[in-house]
Amino acid sequence: MYANIELFTMILIIVLLTKPVGTYLYNIFEYRPMKADKVFLPLENFVYKLAGIDPEEEMDWKRYASTFLLVNMVMMIITYFILRFQKFLPLNPTGVDNMESSLAFNTVISFMTNTNLQHYAGEDGITFLSQMIVIVFLMFTSAASGLVTAAAIMRGLSKRTTNLGNFYADFVRVTIRLLLPISMLVTLILVWQGVPQSFLGKVTVDTLEGGKQTFIVGPVAVLEPIKHLGTNGGGFFGANSAHPFENPTWLTNMIEMLLMMLLPASLIYTFGLMIKNTKHAWVLYISLFVVFALLAFGAYYAESHPGIAYSKLNIGGTPYGNYEGKEVRFGVAQSPLFATVTTAFTTGSVDSMHDSYTPLGGAVPLILMMLNTIFGGDGAGLQNIIMYAMLTVFLTGLMVGRTPEYLGRKIETREIKLIAIAILIHPLLILFASAITVATKAGVVSITNPLYHGLTQVLYEFSSSAANNGSEFAGFIGNTVFMNIMTGLVMFFGRYISIVLMLAVAGSMAEKIPAPPSPGTFRTDNAIFGTIFIAVVLIVGALTFFPALVLGPISEFLSMT
Repeated sequence: MYANIELFTMILIIVLLTKPVGTYLYNIFEYRPMKADKVFLPLENFVYKLAGIDPEEEMDWKRYASTFLLVNMVMMIITYFILRFQKFLPLNPTGVDNMESSLAFNTVISFMTNTNLQHYAGEDGITFLSQMIVIVFLMFTSAASGLVTAAAIMRGLSKRTTNLGNFYADFVRVTIRLLLPISMLVTLILVWQGVPQSFLGKVTVDTLEGGKQTFIVGPVAVLEPIKHLGTNGGGFFGANSAHPFENPTWLTNMIEMLLMMLLPASLIYTFGLMIKNTKHAWVLYISLFVVFALLAFGAYYAESHPGIAYSKLNIGGTPYGNYEGKEVRFGVAQSPLFATVTTAFTTGSVDSMHDSYTPLGGAVPLILMMLNTIFGGDGAGLQNIIMYAMLTVFLTGLMVGRTPEYLGRKIETREIKLIAIAILIHPLLILFASAITVATKAGVVSITNPLYHGLTQVLYEFSSSAANNGSEFAGFIGNTVFMNIMTGLVMFFGRYISIVLMLAVAGSMAEKIPAPPSPGTFRTDNAIFGTIFIAVVLIVGALTFFPALVLGPISEFLSMT
């Protein structure tokens, strides 16, 4: 009952925020005048002058994509060397050593690709300086990168032009006008709720039992807002948002879930404004929310009704639910809801350990990462939604024998080839990397559970990496040279191949002459399109991942019954 009320309340708040936040994003992307220009313009102009940026310079899709890649690569290289030499840098009160080379390689790729998969524990694997100028810095820049590339794609689909904007200007504008103000406001709220913000390091206190306990405090509050707003997910502590210093109350838990949902959901309305067809955007929005709500309820039901196998363990069981791996303050209501949000919106933050979920409860976040289209992360999620919308139009066009059109432009051979590659690269990375892992000694040593659950661990690790999610199955051993390199490569290719391909699609579509709708044009602003769109997403997901799911969580569930 409580979970249903919380799910309904959360969806209601996001729906109410979608239009104003989506409109604000539209104004940012379209460089429309704002009341806040008096504050923001001087800051932006200062950055432009300092960096030598000409904000008026236009870029075609190739220039935009290459600039995006170049900026990201430079940031990876700089932050890699900071992690490799962090021991000798200031703000290291806990005496953290330099990060091992394969782990540093994995970490910088993880945070630059908006994945934030952590093969280290934040409290003892990284210094406070690295937390601030590597982790938090990359959280802002990776989120901004995803948002501005989505903006460029939307421009290509909504205008006839060879130019998709200016990456540098878009990047600065999104960071200053969106990410920083919201993060600063939420930081103050979290400090009020008890999230620490200090540089004390190790603190020893007297416990209620009369003993002493040493724990670590640091600049936690400044990390938490961008961690969720930017759909990043990396935690200051190894326990992530299950740690009371990162997520102390039911209110912070709700705020963190709302932050994860805010921008990906609002971007769909922004898309509607950009293409001047908000009805199409609302169809996509409602269709995705229906799937999200059903899966969220399914995860809650699976955890609150774990079945006879759990009740025999005398650890709760029906009607109390599966409490293993969950914080008591969140229980079996908020925990699976948080797991659904963090994987639907590809954030990766966790307030419970997904490895301890029931087979079907753990299958929900796994399925969401495999689909990688139920909203998704900042920018990248919208790109996947557009990709599947175009595929839907193409397939329906084939059924009725017409040349498919999307937003008044024909989808031809070039676009569909690029879209096909972008769709196939996601399952290819997951399944190929999983196969190599279970077939090699170097990979098998990371698996800590036998049979079906062990395979689920592997599938989860690479689904999280390819979807740029970053959540883990808790028991899996990720910090090995083999896994650091494998997941690093999966994160890298899973992020950049799809974005570059969709920029190419947008550049190609932008060059075409828009045609007015005709009586034979397939409408994309009604319930029929929404139904077919979701069917295409689910069918493609089932065709590619169902055999793997059968061998993993489904077989585990059947064996337990």
